[in-house]
Amino acid sequence: MTTPPTTNRIDPIPIPTGRDAVRSALLHHAADLFAERGPTATSVRDIADRARVNHGLVFRHFGAKENLVAAVLDHLGDLHGPDTDLTGTTPTDPDTRRHLTVLVRCLLDGYPVGRLQQRFPIMTALVDRAAATGADDRTAALAAANAAALLVGWEMLGPFLRAATGLDDLPEDELRRDVTARATRMLDENP
Repeated sequence: MTTPPTTNRIDPIPIPTGRDAVRSALLHHAADLFAERGPTATSVRDIADRARVNHGLVFRHFGAKENLVAAVLDHLGDLHGPDTDLTGTTPTDPDTRRHLTVLVRCLLDGYPVGRLQQRFPIMTALVDRAAATGADDRTAALAAANAAALLVGWEMLGPFLRAATGLDDLPEDELRRDVTARATRMLDENP
């Protein structure tokens, strides 16, 4: 049974109660903090304080911090589901932006993301899309990896890439259409 969240009379922000509510709050706030600072610069206490729970609950629900990082990565991946079309997202999609930022920050902080994350629904969807063209498994996986690298690269490095290549004056919607079209061709062309 899930208990409804309670509030403090001084601070009306809900305090999560019950296993599911606490776990959900911890994942949500850990993801936000990892996006803001990276996991290395985020303490377990920071996450617990933001989620408004005792820091011991972080360890109770996840154990070591690396397990929490893994759970956050899977949680963010699950938000998109297997039907997500990464080529259809925009830089203003906050869930996609937060997911990519957390992913990149985890990698930069030295976390073995490929080992920690257990489910990759977005990448699975991209591989399936490439395989639907008749590509063999390896070719479909390479097409998906290349398309994802292009999309993530522009999403995370866009301002640098624009400045370094003289594309500052290119309208954002035109750039987005071009990048999306190139990523789509990578997925849809069967070599």
